[in-house]
Amino acid sequence: MAVALKTARDMFYFVDDVMRLLGYSRSKSYKVIAQLNRELEAKGKCTCEGRVVKKYLDERYGLEPAGKERK
Repeated sequence: MAVALKTARDMFYFVDDVMRLLGYSRSKSYKVIAQLNRELEAKGKCTCEGRVVKKYLDERYGLEPAGKERK
């Protein structure tokens, strides 16, 4: 059974994604990404500049992943 590999686009939000989701400017979106990455680093997680883990941004901003709704 072949397992599909996840790409960076599957795992991370990039600045354009944050702009679209939150309605922020490019500079504000970069600041949001930087802040969330600092929080993740404080928890001992590895991060990448200019992107943030989708699951973490969704959790922090109360967003539901696509296809899931609250009951």
